[in-house]
Amino acid sequence: MAVIQIALLLFSIPSTVRAQGFQTVAPYAFLIDTDTNSVLFEKKADELMDPASTTKMMTAEVVFEEIAEGRLKLTDEFTISERAWREGGARSGGSTMFAKLNSRVAISDLLQGLLVQSGNDAAIALAEGISGSEEAFATLMNKRAAKLGLTHLHFVNAWGAPDPQHKVTAREMALLAEHIIRTFPDLYKYFGEREFTWNKIRQPNRNPLLAMNIGADGVKTGDTKVSGYGLVGSAVQNGQRLIVVVNGLKTARERAEEARKLLEWGFRSFQQKLLFNADMVIGTADVFGGTSGSVGLVAAGPVKLLVARGNDDHLSAKVSYTGPIVAPITKGAQIADLLVTDGDKMLAKIPLMAAQDVGKGTLQQRALDALYEFSAQMMQKYVLKQLH
Repeated sequence: MAVIQIALLLFSIPSTVRAQGFQTVAPYAFLIDTDTNSVLFEKKADELMDPASTTKMMTAEVVFEEIAEGRLKLTDEFTISERAWREGGARSGGSTMFAKLNSRVAISDLLQGLLVQSGNDAAIALAEGISGSEEAFATLMNKRAAKLGLTHLHFVNAWGAPDPQHKVTAREMALLAEHIIRTFPDLYKYFGEREFTWNKIRQPNRNPLLAMNIGADGVKTGDTKVSGYGLVGSAVQNGQRLIVVVNGLKTARERAEEARKLLEWGFRSFQQKLLFNADMVIGTADVFGGTSGSVGLVAAGPVKLLVARGNDDHLSAKVSYTGPIVAPITKGAQIADLLVTDGDKMLAKIPLMAAQDVGKGTLQQRALDALYEFSAQMMQKYVLKQLH
């Protein structure tokens, strides 16, 4: 058995993503293309920072998961406790949905209060309604983050109150946003609602990107004296979704401008390149002892790269596998990789699966394959001996 690499195609397309030529005053910044998982820009993306009210993204994720699992319904109601009213209501001086003490509020309304109005009272009410206390809910938040592989997210409350142990990273907040958008598309809409009225008090969405006509549809802002002004935002243009994170800025205006500039730079400077459509047979792999001598190879979905505009470097793609592959082979089994390179630099390694079943061949077919394999090995040894 040997690693086999087959040159599949040579094509001229723009080269790999290069996060150069952009500067931001944001102390923390991160920009990612979600379809290709290409990082376009990063600045202190893995250093711990205070998330402020962007914490409410994780609070919402826990609620969304409870709804998806059938443990909660949007019509269920939670009580606004004295703690939620006192620490998260109008008298606290923070952002609030102005929920009344001891009132019963539907989860759908609490989500709008949480994500449109950034209500701290809504966050506490949801936490207490699900886990009995905000402290227990923070434990649940951390368990969910760990399950998602977001090991640098750690929360001690549901709404973003400053705490030395309440920390996140820009990279993982972007990944959290991507997870929410992908996993809960029907509930993600709450992040993009332009306004919400509760207790006869109308409040606009605090996300400034929504009004900028750049395709923004979420996610969440946050600011405290400790964190500065921060934002996790998402926008879609021509089917391409980018997620931006900025934090530590001095003013709300600076936050809005830096996030907008990052998104516009990303859409302007990079483009997606479709290499292969979903279910397209990309190549074949040799099969040993099967009813067929080869098997088609397909990717799990469309094969895309994010590339810099205007760069004409040549990229190459190869199918790589250890083979020949021994039958039987089950359709969908991963048996190869598509390697996309730019010279010596690896751009992408994409798993390839068998396009169809290949059964075990007859005794005669297996014998012929064994003879062929033996002859190939002898020839290889002879060539190597002559070279030495």
